Amino acid sequence: MANKKILIVDDDPDVLNGMHLRLKANHYDTFLAGDTLSGVAEARKSAPDLILLDLGLPAGGGFVVMERLKNIPSLAIIPIIVVSARDGLENQKRALEAGAKAFLQKPVDNAELLAVIRQALGERALNERPAVYDLGSI
Repeated sequence: MANKKILIVDDDPDVLNGMHLRLKANHYDTFLAGDTLSGVAEARKSAPDLILLDLGLPAGGGFVVMERLKNIPSLAIIPIIVVSARDGLENQKRALEAGAKAFLQKPVDNAELLAVIRQALGERALNERPAVYDLGSI
């Protein structure tokens, strides 16, 4: 099974590198972009399974990325998790209304980030077991 592809869009090189290393260590393929325009271009090129998106980006910002992706049918279905240092409540509300699956406040806890990614991708953690076992189908 191929690794899931995640596009990280953030203008901070330290954040890009840190998330890239975290995700690579957890068997995700990552693609990186540092501003609004390259974020949309990289989404078109790499067709990721999920996007981690900062709001405070040069050349328009994260909300512009979300709006542009909504207008491209093949990209409109990609789950987006907003990861931002911007003040929480108003931006969280706006991001969720714009279609984000989750909003995480920077700095992000590694375990929380991975849990939210797995949830958005419909994955279970490796150590997670189903709560109910259906023995009737054996």
